[in-house]
Amino acid sequence: MTEAAAPPGRPSVWRSFAQPAAWTMFLFGFSSGLPFLLVGGTLAYWLKEHGVVLSEITVIASAGMLYVFKFTWAPLLDHWRAPLGLVRLGRRRGWLLLAQLGVIAGLVAMALLTPAELPWFVAATLAVAFFGATQDIAVDAWRIEIAPPSQQGALVATYSLGYRIALMAAGAFALFLADHVRWDLVYLALAGIMLVPIAANLAASEPEVAQRHAAGWKDAMRLAVADPFADFFRRYGAVLALATLAFLLLFKIPEQATIGGIMGPFYLDMGFSKTQIAAITKVYGIWIGIAGAFAGGAMVVRWGPWRPLCAMVVLCGSCNLLYLLLIAFRGNPWMLTLVISAENFTLGMLGPPTVAFLSALVNREHTATQYALLSSLVNLPGKVLGVFAGGIAMQVGYGAYFVITVLALVPATLLLAYLWPHYRDVGREDAA
Repeated sequence: MTEAAAPPGRPSVWRSFAQPAAWTMFLFGFSSGLPFLLVGGTLAYWLKEHGVVLSEITVIASAGMLYVFKFTWAPLLDHWRAPLGLVRLGRRRGWLLLAQLGVIAGLVAMALLTPAELPWFVAATLAVAFFGATQDIAVDAWRIEIAPPSQQGALVATYSLGYRIALMAAGAFALFLADHVRWDLVYLALAGIMLVPIAANLAASEPEVAQRHAAGWKDAMRLAVADPFADFFRRYGAVLALATLAFLLLFKIPEQATIGGIMGPFYLDMGFSKTQIAAITKVYGIWIGIAGAFAGGAMVVRWGPWRPLCAMVVLCGSCNLLYLLLIAFRGNPWMLTLVISAENFTLGMLGPPTVAFLSALVNREHTATQYALLSSLVNLPGKVLGVFAGGIAMQVGYGAYFVITVLALVPATLLLAYLWPHYRDVGREDAA
């Protein structure tokens, strides 16, 4: 039995947020957020203190690029059983447990190796990113299958709450601890916290979704690999599908280009202490983002994903220009607070409509694969830009880099105008 059902009549914001699946997603969000920052932003501080140069930091911290390519192994989670007897938990939760255990093992390995053993340390970092991305595949598939599209905004909002609290633990809490204990002990402590979402997984319900079984190896390859990609073009047509994919490639470049390893060194170079960075960006900023996520989730419940998405794409992307103020007012904590307030609130509001829109595009016969592909396309260009962020910033300066990230809004906005009549009611059909 699924954990959620569509409420009759006009969507109720309260019932959407009160459903059991929403609070399971809170703990799953925590599980997803913890490894993401530990192989990206937080890792950059550890590497910088160890004496690694900026251009190498952004390359190593780009281990999160594995999240972009998760669609390549997502078919495994759609069409094959989890190994080691984990299938007894169900298709979604079995793979999720395997990924959670992999994240813990990888974090422990990072703590034991440290950057002193850099090649092996990087390998452990890649393992954490791989299992973290696999965890995201399983969580996204569970979310899409456990509730109808009209309820996805609430599930994404509570997921964002858990995710951002995990970012607080992996960001502010980690930075505070790192001022008093070694980084390896910080990573060991955070690995232990992962036991909490494992308990949530063991207690959760498994979605009831019919699964097609392949007649043979050739049919299995077609069903798992070829059909999820061809299905999207069959349902939307070549022109609309290509325009949609182009929009997905462009609209989150401003956000993704500032998630990697560049922001930690940027804040330090602007004269902020680790304590100020932790307090403002990792504690205060997280709660502002949570408020934005709940506002975005409520907007999705009321108006569907497309209208809020269009508004927030432009507003959120433009906020990268506010980082120019930090260059003009170096070391000013009040200016940092202002910038983080605007950036995190709009970023939080962008999350639920983005995820709800992508979820509405998915065929539930290929839930994990199609969602992984679409979400990977959303993150790919910004992640690629983030790999070279350190080198670009060293050549043109931080200010020019932030301006470059915002330029993607121009073609993205033009595509919004074309796509508007096609998607203005997507995700609202079951709420009519």
